[in-house]
Amino acid sequence: MIVKTLDDLKADGSYKEKPGAWSSARYLTRKDGVGFTMTHTKVAAGADQTLEYKNHLEANLVMAGKGELTDVKTGKTYALRPGTIYVLDNNERHRMTVQEEMSIICIFVPALVGTEMHDEDGSYPLLEG
Repeated sequence: MIVKTLDDLKADGSYKEKPGAWSSARYLTRKDGVGFTMTHTKVAAGADQTLEYKNHLEANLVMAGKGELTDVKTGKTYALRPGTIYVLDNNERHRMTVQEEMSIICIFVPALVGTEMHDEDGSYPLLEG
């Protein structure tokens, strides 16, 4: 059984943030041995970020807030509201704009080590760990 608190994540380096922009609490990581990572991510109102997870598949469930998701390749835009799920199953480059602070539960496969930060193209590197 795995039980963790936010304080545990902050103590072991599995909590990352850019104050005033976003935070990512990585509750399950590679060391937990479950094959995926689960995070609770918060993104501040006014955020506008373009990301592309080249090394990971990502599923996201919006729990709170409002925003828009745009597929950069197709230009198609989707409303993000509580109860919306979006899955980046083909490593899509995407842009997210946030109108109201968003709270999102995210799943990454393969699992993250837990210390990753976005690189210059908005991706997470594959880390050993």
